Amino acid sequence: MTNFNATLLQDEKRYSDMKLKNRRPVYKIAEDILNDWKAPYFGARPYLAAMLTINNELENYGQDTAKSIILYFLSNASSYRGLKAKELKNELKTLIK
Repeated sequence: MTNFNATLLQDEKRYSDMKLKNRRPVYKIAEDILNDWKAPYFGARPYLAAMLTINNELENYGQDTAKSIILYFLSNASSYRGLKAKELKNELKTLIK
């Protein structure tokens, strides 16, 4: 590997680390959802429970990626509505971009 490629890899890792530091952990977002959504839809519950164990979007939950868990949650959370719901769902969407 050339010195230039090594430098690019280091820069990419630093950028990735910086992005992770500026974001709230997935489990904190999930806690906020649980506090706000009094009766979560049964289809969203298993994904919400999984999100409570995930720190960031790069982790895995069993054989699933955190990104897929978040996407499955979002697809099952259409009945979660309101201003707070919109904010929290947008925060999750930002994580998986």
